[in-house]
Amino acid sequence: MAEVIGPAAGAAGAPPSWRQSLRRWGGHGLGAVGFLCAAAVILLALLGPFLAPASPTEFVGIPFQAPSAAAWLGTDMLGRDVLSRVFCGGYKILGLSAAATLIGVLGGALLGLAAGYIKGTADEVIMRLLDVALAFPQTILALLFVSLIGPEAWLIVLVVAAIHAPQVARVARAASLRVAEEDFVRFAEAIGMSRGKIMVREIFPNIVNPLLVELGLRFTYSIALIAGLSFLGFGQQPPAADWGLMINENRIGLAANPWPVVVPILLIAILTIGTNLFTESVARAALGLGDLPSAGPTPLPNEGAGAGA
Repeated sequence: MAEVIGPAAGAAGAPPSWRQSLRRWGGHGLGAVGFLCAAAVILLALLGPFLAPASPTEFVGIPFQAPSAAAWLGTDMLGRDVLSRVFCGGYKILGLSAAATLIGVLGGALLGLAAGYIKGTADEVIMRLLDVALAFPQTILALLFVSLIGPEAWLIVLVVAAIHAPQVARVARAASLRVAEEDFVRFAEAIGMSRGKIMVREIFPNIVNPLLVELGLRFTYSIALIAGLSFLGFGQQPPAADWGLMINENRIGLAANPWPVVVPILLIAILTIGTNLFTESVARAALGLGDLPSAGPTPLPNEGAGAGA
């Protein structure tokens, strides 16, 4: 229904669809750079276990050995190959971050959509409960649950998703409130379409733009939070290869061989910065700002007319 009577694509004043936003983000040079940086790290994490020259738990030399032909990045605190552990330590943190982000964004979107469309008591109850959840510091909340139950992968995913959901719900609610006042939603109500169908068919497709931006931002936060849990000892446990755990384990040997700490930090930083740049470019494209830097200022009506007067 929304495609029939909603605003036409590209019409004046109509926001671009999410497909148009994704096509236009390339107009931002930094957005393309961010995409390439994030994609490179993700490919390294996914293909790394197949490219590792040795097992990540195999002892190949003395602890904190300098880089050599046998170990290009040297060895870690136990004499394991740093390059192999770097190759094998990324897919776990990426998998947990992706799962937590998808669950958190989907759950928050559903809550915000329901609150923004149904309004009334349902809106008040949902938003007040989310305000209570937002009052707890994120890292402390994650540490509380993980310390009580244990560093289980499913628990880390659910806790990080629960941390993201309230913030995503606020964004989804604000967008839903605006879309709910459109004519095509009122028409759907007039012909007797159920609330569930209206939310799924009419409102949700029109709030995908801000949700895509939130997806990128929450993915970045998930990586930082899960890596931080591993650094504190509440994530992956030894002898697992994990970037956050590698930083914590090998920081005592920075003077002897800094690569077990420096390389994971650089990969996490490149991934988060690249994701942020790409997300910002998508957000600007969604707001129709992609062509502004090259379009130049719009001339005022009758500008310069007074010169010949």
